[in-house]
Amino acid sequence: MKRLAVVAFGGNALLKAGEDGTIVQQEANAFHTGEKLLLLLNNNYNLCITHGNGPQVGNILLANNAGHKQYGLPEMPLDICVAYSQGFIGYILEQQLRNVLRAHEMDRDIISIITQVLVSKDDPAFNSPNKPIGPYYTKEEAEKIAKDTASKFAEDPGGRGFRKVVASPKPLVISNVDTIRKISREGQIVIAVGGGGIPAYYAAENKLQGIDAVIDKDLASALLASQINADKFFILTDVPKVFLNFNTPQQKAIDRMTISEARKYLEEGQFTEGSMAPKVLAAIHFVEHTGKDTIITSTDRLGIDDGGTRVVIV
Repeated sequence: MKRLAVVAFGGNALLKAGEDGTIVQQEANAFHTGEKLLLLLNNNYNLCITHGNGPQVGNILLANNAGHKQYGLPEMPLDICVAYSQGFIGYILEQQLRNVLRAHEMDRDIISIITQVLVSKDDPAFNSPNKPIGPYYTKEEAEKIAKDTASKFAEDPGGRGFRKVVASPKPLVISNVDTIRKISREGQIVIAVGGGGIPAYYAAENKLQGIDAVIDKDLASALLASQINADKFFILTDVPKVFLNFNTPQQKAIDRMTISEARKYLEEGQFTEGSMAPKVLAAIHFVEHTGKDTIITSTDRLGIDDGGTRVVIV
């Protein structure tokens, strides 16, 4: 019987830091990402893919804001921007992955699912925005945009500049999870929970509507992976392993980490909010709820035996 893997790609799977973000660039990055999935497909895994949208949804907001200022177009709320990003990122991933499969004479259906995720309007995250989206700015640029738009910015822990930060509430319920489980278990490749899912809440009984937020894609992916009973959960980022004392002379890679060790490191402040901390929390959630392993690594190390940090139950 084939195993099921959930693979959570970061937004940089399509758009890397320093790139202009053209569709040609994003298609090339998606093709490269798709090629890395072949190791899992050839190792008897079925796949459910999730993805980030931080760079893309930030660019959508910028374009929307420019259209509003210059032409008076109505501004789109953040949940609509997330839905927008789910559609076009899912399309690019699906198309380029299909190109990869055909190049290797493989055939699978690939289905992108626009996914809503239920959150609480009373989540404390709405009082403390910390989820980075959009491009990197200099300090001066960030200060000017913050003054003009009342946006909040935070400095990137990797020293790449400043990014806008928004509320990131906890994911509670993923829509269509039974369908996602069924078709991914049947061997089709599913793309779901894009950008962490479209944030929605119940404004009244039986009245679902969107809310201005971005759900962390790793936490939503962990919830999805546990609910569809995945056999392994891969969290992909831009570093090959989790590090202690990251970006310091004392930096040290972690090959294997139990969930008790992971909690200890979180309490010590080893992992930054809006960066590695939610990835470690997502790993803890999946391992704790399933007893199965999570791998945190870079796209280029996906499927390599010694690649990444393995998070385990004990």
